[in-house]
Amino acid sequence: MRLARHLGRVAAMLAGIFVALASPAQDAAALKQKATSLQGKLSHNPFGRPLVLESKQASGDLRGDVYAVVDYPFAMVDDALKSIDHWCDILILHLNVKRCRELGAEHRIELDIGRKFDQPVENANRLVFAWTPAASSAEYLQVLLSADEGPYGTSNYRIQVEALPVENRKTLIHMSYAYASGMMARMAINTYLATIGRDKVGFTVVDKTADGKPVYIGGVAGLLERNTMRYYLAIEAYLDARSAAPGEQVEKRIRTWYAGTERYARQLHEMEQSEYLEMKRKEIAR
Repeated sequence: MRLARHLGRVAAMLAGIFVALASPAQDAAALKQKATSLQGKLSHNPFGRPLVLESKQASGDLRGDVYAVVDYPFAMVDDALKSIDHWCDILILHLNVKRCRELGAEHRIELDIGRKFDQPVENANRLVFAWTPAASSAEYLQVLLSADEGPYGTSNYRIQVEALPVENRKTLIHMSYAYASGMMARMAINTYLATIGRDKVGFTVVDKTADGKPVYIGGVAGLLERNTMRYYLAIEAYLDARSAAPGEQVEKRIRTWYAGTERYARQLHEMEQSEYLEMKRKEIAR
């Protein structure tokens, strides 16, 4: 029982840090080709907006991809995302990120990862990402964060974001992430999925009930899809808040992120708004 409780605590933390093993860097031409192939799905999908979520599982590796068209000009998206200086404003929005530090001179970002409630940062686990300077031009942006090692036998973390301009002064954003896990991490996640995570689902519809209601993917793939969406919504919340006055941007970011997750409450609801806002105000103040 003691081991099961420990694995459950580990899994609750790991469920939020599995962020990265992205596919090899694409160039603008490859991303444009992918966008063309997704036109149908971007126009007609269950998200109610031009957004496609894909997940893949192979052996011990998982990868999630979000492709979305946003109502911001490319120049604004490029300016917002290409600098390391803004990425803690994005990453801190996730429930499991307890503290974030940008070390620009060292080209790295330090995350303290914990559970999905307010907890002392001393009880969190450190994850250090190397920041690769962005590839930025008038037509294409690519950002890459990588970490070879993580806690509990996890490894090969990657976060990749790409963007390019599309018609009507909009921007296509592609975010990809995945991870590789060791035996302890897999044991912990299996314990989590068999207990407190057993009723949680992702976004991919794998079947329908007799009355036509969707049956969503569960298990590890569902966990991956939930965190894919959480991190993507953090990017959107950061972009949206840039229009606010400087002193109002933090509050706008956390409120926008929470509202975005509640749009998909079946998959993403974890706590009430007041609890999330109070927690994030404290964590950001660190």
